[in-house]
Amino acid sequence: MALKGVLRTGLMQLRVLDMEESIIFYRDRIGLTHVGSTEDGREMFKAYDEFDHHSVVLREADTAGLDFIAFKADNNETLADVIKKSDEKFGYERYELNDQPGFGTIHVFKVGNGHHIGVYSEVEMAEQHPMIDNPYIWEVEPKGMAPTVFDHALLAGPNQKETTDWFVEVLDFSITEVLYNEDKSEYICSWLSGNTRGHDVALLNYPEAGKLHHASFHLDSWNAIGHAADIMSRYDIKIDAGPMRHGITRGQTIYFFDPSGNRLETFSGGYEYFPDMPIREWTAENAGAGIFYYSKELNENFLTVLT
Repeated sequence: MALKGVLRTGLMQLRVLDMEESIIFYRDRIGLTHVGSTEDGREMFKAYDEFDHHSVVLREADTAGLDFIAFKADNNETLADVIKKSDEKFGYERYELNDQPGFGTIHVFKVGNGHHIGVYSEVEMAEQHPMIDNPYIWEVEPKGMAPTVFDHALLAGPNQKETTDWFVEVLDFSITEVLYNEDKSEYICSWLSGNTRGHDVALLNYPEAGKLHHASFHLDSWNAIGHAADIMSRYDIKIDAGPMRHGITRGQTIYFFDPSGNRLETFSGGYEYFPDMPIREWTAENAGAGIFYYSKELNENFLTVLT
């Protein structure tokens, strides 16, 4: 197996305004498994097809948004190499987190766009994990929108090119697609992958640092996207865009908001990526088709509402 290094998106910690309301939303509407609570009152969740202890943490706060997103490395040697390359090439502020049950030390870097990016190599297997011996597709029937995994996030902030370079040079991610500005002198947005997904993270050029555009959960199929839309309608969940398809990544999707105003996405489809593939390039005048493939018209709220 050739896949090595920093493997995948693994963990995020979101700020929410009302924990009781948020537990119902993430557990019953989205359909994540509620793993438990931390001593300081944060709540942990995972999707049904994930082996790791948890992948989503909610922290009650006065403002919504993203505390950090973290990526899983294959071993401690890779983790040490990430730290060395970041310190030598970028010199970003770095600190350690040891407050995630089931996880070893998470090394967090405050990167150029103001986001806190963690990398870790040790995590316990979840108590309720996908079956291993003569496995059924699932052991406990998924509920809600039935996400399989926490898939990716789109992070907004300044210094977009510098932050993209950090992911490429330090985490060894590949750029899969880019959206250029009008004269193609810089990226408006870049999509990056550490594996065969179309992307694990996307980076949007934005004047305010550390802003979350959206966090995304993977669903099995276009039919599952439709089922998610039915749940959103039944429970009056605010939809931002969709159901629809992207030109960029080819993903089938709905964007919607949690009760605190964090934008989330259900995502299915898309292409497989391999490192020998060329970067897919989009120009500014075609951004509408890149994001809203069918209507080809940009939604102003989609570009300006962030947490």
